Amino acid sequence: MEEQQHKRRVRYKGTHPRKFEEKYKEHNPEKYADTIEKVISKGSTPAGMHRSIMVEEILVFLQIQPGQKGLDATLGYGGHTRRMLEQLQGSGHIYALDVDPIEITKTKERLERAGYGSEILTIIQENFANIDLIAAAYEPFDFVLADLGVSSMQIDNPSRGFSYKVEGPLDLRLNPEKGVSAAERLKELSQDELEGMLVENSDEPYAAEIAAEVIKTLRHRNPIQTTTQLKEVIERALSFLPDNGEKKDIVKKTCQRTFQALRIDVNSEFEVLEAFLDKLPDVLAPNGRVAILTFHSGEDRMVKKAFKQWKKQGVFCEISEEVVRPSAEECRQNGRARSTKMRWAIKS
Repeated sequence: MEEQQHKRRVRYKGTHPRKFEEKYKEHNPEKYADTIEKVISKGSTPAGMHRSIMVEEILVFLQIQPGQKGLDATLGYGGHTRRMLEQLQGSGHIYALDVDPIEITKTKERLERAGYGSEILTIIQENFANIDLIAAAYEPFDFVLADLGVSSMQIDNPSRGFSYKVEGPLDLRLNPEKGVSAAERLKELSQDELEGMLVENSDEPYAAEIAAEVIKTLRHRNPIQTTTQLKEVIERALSFLPDNGEKKDIVKKTCQRTFQALRIDVNSEFEVLEAFLDKLPDVLAPNGRVAILTFHSGEDRMVKKAFKQWKKQGVFCEISEEVVRPSAEECRQNGRARSTKMRWAIKS
């Protein structure tokens, strides 16, 4: 038998790891619980983890009872799923969907270690636009949850290309095995199309300048293949701004909006949400409850419009008239919760 070669831990400069792959303690929450607690107490999210948002508010509304059947349309790290499973008290079943082939395997293993196996949890790699297919196979659901946010472990991993803050391939796909990357998508768009996409997907006030600079860069055969290269294009597009105290913040927010707009486009997020909302009433059992978390004004408008339509038609007997927001304390502890809005509905 060949002796396995010992691998030394990744070394890093300074007293604390800065790169995603160097944060070995944060990637092992079961082994280094004290480190995880310290990171969370500072209002940060540990590398490779995701902190579920508005968990208590969701559970209060869904009123999950033992024996019920539910659907988590967006599994992610599995935080919401785990808490919903606890409510079932060993009786009932939850079906959970996710398109990400990388994270879905990790989450399944994590939940199995926590004691949630196939007898109470079924995890399926599927886009939640296809909830009608899931309901047809497993019957209508007593409760449904959809968290439309991108998980922190996706955002923080440089290899996924979701963040302008770290160097990585400009990918932005939730399922990197399907479709085209953001880098390839930029090559397909005309200047007018790119400008329109930035306005529609993120209300970007500098859409015209960014679109012009992107096209100019590509015409000069300069690559936009990495997150850093796109960030540099945005910085050049905004070079006309006065170099005062506000410019740095404007560039930061413009980068956030541009990456968001590209992510929405690459993953067809609005089209997927529209399909989900159209099919939602048919997958809910009578008196079934649904809660949806949005992180973008466009998403919230779509959910609000659909819920009002279904209530007007008598499909839903009750809907949230106002959005439910996370508490000030949760926002303080988790900055990524600040833009969250929750809407809910109950089927007649």
